[in-house]
Amino acid sequence: MTTNPSCIFCRIIAGQAEASLVYQDALVCAFLDAHPVAEGHVLVVPVRHASGLQDLDEDSAGRMMVVGRRVAAALRRSGVPCEGINLLLADGAAAGQSVFHCHLHVIPRSAGDGFGFRRPLGAGRTPSRPAMDTLAGRIRDSLEGEA
Repeated sequence: MTTNPSCIFCRIIAGQAEASLVYQDALVCAFLDAHPVAEGHVLVVPVRHASGLQDLDEDSAGRMMVVGRRVAAALRRSGVPCEGINLLLADGAAAGQSVFHCHLHVIPRSAGDGFGFRRPLGAGRTPSRPAMDTLAGRIRDSLEGEA
């Protein structure tokens, strides 16, 4: 297991820092967020330290989603107020990542809870189909060589 001793999530996984554990296996660990957006807010993190998506291996990435889905279902059954669920992974400071150990937020949602995504003015403008096709081509070309 690769760890970073200065990383709070690595210390939690190693049992060196407190956490309210929800789930753990060989690839991922899930625990309650210490600063929850809502009651039942869970973080699913890879056991192996990965600062962001670029460092995350595919097995851990896939397992994070599987466990996130299972935690979401458990939240719905648990009695926690939960009319919906957000799965959120912020990759990089500009995306809002504040702890640089990749993690998936599983956030129970209720109508009117005040949490949500805010779009800047003009964000809803639909680009032309030719512009979208050009951009899709650039992304598609960048995928070449990815396994």
